[in-house]
Amino acid sequence: MNYEVMSANALRRGLRLGETYVVPRVCDLDAFAAASGGKIEVEALEDGREGQVLRDLVKSAVLAVFRDMVSPQYSVDIVTAFEEGAVVSTGEDVPSVTQAALADQIPALQPAIGELTGGDTSAAAVAAAVEFVLEGLHLSKRLNKDASSVSGGTYRAR
Repeated sequence: MNYEVMSANALRRGLRLGETYVVPRVCDLDAFAAASGGKIEVEALEDGREGQVLRDLVKSAVLAVFRDMVSPQYSVDIVTAFEEGAVVSTGEDVPSVTQAALADQIPALQPAIGELTGGDTSAAAVAAAVEFVLEGLHLSKRLNKDASSVSGGTYRAR
């Protein structure tokens, strides 16, 4: 079910932005909480918190995969680029081409992106990798994120 929800959200995002090739991104994971709300029973401290519990589970999963997939050696250079003034925005309203251009603007992202995409240089794949790396660094408390919407934000140094 969640694979279908993520894929459908990525397709919806791509259609809205006029993209012909889409790859799911971290921002597409936000659809899980809404879609799973009535299907998964969560024992929460208070009624009405199920959505937040599901969002926290998704964040934990992103962080776990980030730690498995992105070498800490790449993180140091990326964080340094942000400490030197880099500030970037991501999210479902940012086209893949715009988000992929961040890899050229912040060269420290390129080694991690290359590993994550397996050499796929399409804007959609690079945009997904950029967003994943930035969100992983945020969740591991290496970057700050100002949430501009439920599924986007601006990343900056801590």
